[in-house]
Amino acid sequence: MATLKEIAEKAGVSVATVSRVLNYDTTLSVSDETRKRIFEIAQELNYKTPRERNQMNAKDRLRFGVVNWYSESQELDDPYYMAVRLGVEKECFRRQIELVKLFKKDGSYESEWLTGLDGMIAVGKFGKKEIDLFASVTDHIVFVDYSPDEDRFDSVVVDFRKATARVLQYLIDLGHKHIGYIGGREYVDDGHLIQDERERTFYEYLYLRGMFIPEYVFTGRFIAEDGYMLMKQALQLPNRPTAFFIASDSMAIGALRALHEAGVDVPNEITVVGFNDLPTSKFVQPPLSTVQVYTEFMGETAVELLVEQIQTKRDIPKKIVVPTKLVVRESSCAHTVKK
Repeated sequence: MATLKEIAEKAGVSVATVSRVLNYDTTLSVSDETRKRIFEIAQELNYKTPRERNQMNAKDRLRFGVVNWYSESQELDDPYYMAVRLGVEKECFRRQIELVKLFKKDGSYESEWLTGLDGMIAVGKFGKKEIDLFASVTDHIVFVDYSPDEDRFDSVVVDFRKATARVLQYLIDLGHKHIGYIGGREYVDDGHLIQDERERTFYEYLYLRGMFIPEYVFTGRFIAEDGYMLMKQALQLPNRPTAFFIASDSMAIGALRALHEAGVDVPNEITVVGFNDLPTSKFVQPPLSTVQVYTEFMGETAVELLVEQIQTKRDIPKKIVVPTKLVVRESSCAHTVKK
């Protein structure tokens, strides 16, 4: 059975740090990556605290699978889903639930890894073929960040429409009349486009106010490189926007680099608001205004929902909508927009 010392040696940290992380000491100053590494190693080594060893009956232990719609390399480019997965792992570890992690490989999943599961948490966007595969493995499934069938599956999602409307009204209240959008496109089942609620709401909210300009919408992938490239394209417009809502912080960070290279003053020439509130967002220059999404909480909630679903044997699906918060920093600090 694993010890704290073994986990510490493998993680490259002290035994005290491992102990405080595994006991959820919120006063400990340690990076998210270090926390993630400690939890993953503890899960891998099947570590149990002394109290949990006394309480847990091995035959009653649940076995969950967390299925990620990204590959491991893609997850590094967009850490949004990594944070959700970390929440799943932490809650499973806390409840002593065995967890099997599965990433997409060469565009598909190795189905043999899906066998013998009591339940499944599917993180990301999935097409009909993948959903049917999951449903053939277990009746207990929770989707996170996606709700493919509210009459059939539990889900934990963000209210993207409300969050987007809040950002747009904030920008309008600052005096902006020319607002641009930079976002991503996501596909499932070999090319089926998943409609992004942020992009749809951007169109509807501004169109109803006579403020929507098609030339101000730019889409690519949810990665920093595309944010950089799309902002460079936007800067070529003869009458460019005075503000941008960017649908992920990764893209926003790339966009800020393009603005910096072009000598554009943020926020006095162009205001920028991102989405997700990644840990790095407060450290870029200028610090990024963004929508805070409680990603780890979403993962934890998915585990709670799956356990409740199994224990109560309920048939009626639940959809949990997690709120967001607009975090204002220097990339959009209030100023007077030139008329």
